[in-house]
Amino acid sequence: MSIMNPQPLWQPDPEGIAQAQVTRFQAWAAENHGAPAQGGYAALHRWSVDELDTFWKAVTEWFDVRFSTPYARVLGDRTMPGARWFPDATLNYAEHALRAAATRADEPALLYVDESHEPRPVSWSELRRQVGSLATELRALGVRPGDRVSGYLPNIPQAVVALLATAAVGGVWTSCAPDFGARSVLDRFQQIEPVLLFTVDGYRYGGKEHDRRDVVAELRRELPTLRAVVHIPLLGTAAPEGALEWSALTAADEEPVFEQVPFDHPLWVLYSSGTTGLPKAIVQSQGGILVEHLKQLGLHCDLGPEDRFFWYTSTGWMMWNFLVSGLLTGTTIVLYDGSPGYPDTGAQWRIAERTGATLYGTSAAYVMACRKAGVRPARDFDLTRVRCVATTGSPLPPDGFRWLHGEVRDDLWIASVSGGTDVCSCFAGAVPTLPVYVGELQAPGLGTDLQSWDPSGESLIDEVGELVVTNPMPSMPIYFWNDPDGSRYHDSYFDTYPGAWRHGDWITVTSRGSVVIHGRSDSTLNRQGVRMGSADIYEAVERLPEIKESLVIGIEQPDGGYWMPLFVHLAPGAVLDEELLTRIKQTIRDQLSPRHIPDEVIEVPGVPHTLTGKRIEVPVKRLLQGTPLEKAVNPGSIDNLDLLHFYEQLARKRA
Repeated sequence: MSIMNPQPLWQPDPEGIAQAQVTRFQAWAAENHGAPAQGGYAALHRWSVDELDTFWKAVTEWFDVRFSTPYARVLGDRTMPGARWFPDATLNYAEHALRAAATRADEPALLYVDESHEPRPVSWSELRRQVGSLATELRALGVRPGDRVSGYLPNIPQAVVALLATAAVGGVWTSCAPDFGARSVLDRFQQIEPVLLFTVDGYRYGGKEHDRRDVVAELRRELPTLRAVVHIPLLGTAAPEGALEWSALTAADEEPVFEQVPFDHPLWVLYSSGTTGLPKAIVQSQGGILVEHLKQLGLHCDLGPEDRFFWYTSTGWMMWNFLVSGLLTGTTIVLYDGSPGYPDTGAQWRIAERTGATLYGTSAAYVMACRKAGVRPARDFDLTRVRCVATTGSPLPPDGFRWLHGEVRDDLWIASVSGGTDVCSCFAGAVPTLPVYVGELQAPGLGTDLQSWDPSGESLIDEVGELVVTNPMPSMPIYFWNDPDGSRYHDSYFDTYPGAWRHGDWITVTSRGSVVIHGRSDSTLNRQGVRMGSADIYEAVERLPEIKESLVIGIEQPDGGYWMPLFVHLAPGAVLDEELLTRIKQTIRDQLSPRHIPDEVIEVPGVPHTLTGKRIEVPVKRLLQGTPLEKAVNPGSIDNLDLLHFYEQLARKRA
């Protein structure tokens, strides 16, 4: 791996390294907690996993975490699953998220942007006031610690206020974006039985208004545990009968009262994509998220009060929760509610410019779409304040690194990061003091003993293996909802390597300490013993201008053979003729491996995705193996169900 990239694409300058919060943390931790003073990030990381308890104690002190009841030990039990963090301690996540109101009352906590691309600020004092008012009303409505509060909301300030007010009273927050249909929402919310629902009447996307009142009415009918519904008139309609008005609940001038809850008290419920059944309802804790996000946002993303943090996301994706946690570091967060490409492909760059974003996060797919569309960010926008562009959702291909370097700025910190809904954080990614190599994530995160393992559990360097984490992380789920014996939780992560978390990604840990993500291990292409991630195929094939998007599947055949089709969604005007077929195969042969040339290249009307934008490889594989559609995939989790009928019909023809 090291030989592939002898020279870094970017290196932090000495001044940047010296000023980075992780550098200052290391010097302080060396003085106070025995961390290594020399050896840079690699030495700090080794210490953070070898001395796990001391490291997390240091994090809580560095970020001044307020424990209203002190802890006796950092890690009561480190067994996975079941690790217990900071037993006996009490605190409140929302209290920490609103701390900056004391020193920066009139500065913006939120910058809200819709498709007009004009930012509207919400100050720290105003955010704190609204949270105080709403928290008082939630208590008056009978919301008690542990009660679930749900939001069917876009990425708007009201969603942030509702989350923080819920956390302030010790409730458990959960949300879905309003582009989710009723069935998708009910598959999630019915599992956790919310007592309160925040809703909008509709949303705006792509220059159009989308009325969701019928969906809201269905949610109210199908969620019998609801005691109240709160109406937010985003499209200006009157509240439906029996619903409460948002404006009435947030009008008072109230100081928030923060319920002091145990460290492992549930904060929110996130959901797996649910492509093959009911989505897993993943519960994370107030304290676990607080300390993990302080570490990730403060030390890895290097965010502080002078920063503006913009990540393109919706409330149905863990990155929205991660974005809201930017408030923990006193950072102004940018909320964009709208299409990522409206009115043109450069929309997100325009928002970064107009909000003065210093860290701008997006998807690898958006970067590649900009490259393909010929967007020229540096030419068309003033991006001088953007220090870092971060990407996630899928591996950023090497061409994406080069395009950002060439078209945004040659001294740009490019942070490809990888984590998961399961931990609502990153396993590997941004480190402000390390160089960036093309196609590589800079390093594993502090406190995260990330390794690549072979099938027998041996650690690999410079070879592809399973992503495993061998020590507990504070933000790992405390449990899944409706999993009383913990079997579903255990089987999701710990059935392959007992005691170690297996995430389901193929990775390489390089000899220089960086990480390469190859795609999901459960959809890995294994030809004659040579493994390759689907992401490698996509990166090569989608360089061809005729290919809009692709999907590759490897299917073991009953006779011991292996069928590997490549499905291609063509750009307008392109034709899948012999010449293009030859170029596709030649591209894979030259850039990847002759063993991974597809057996067939098949034109498709489109590539199906989850509602959070990930290509669905495993369900398509199951369809092609003959699994009925209703068993192969959860229909409510797919962006365009009609596309799956193509693969279903193909399976019938092949049978």
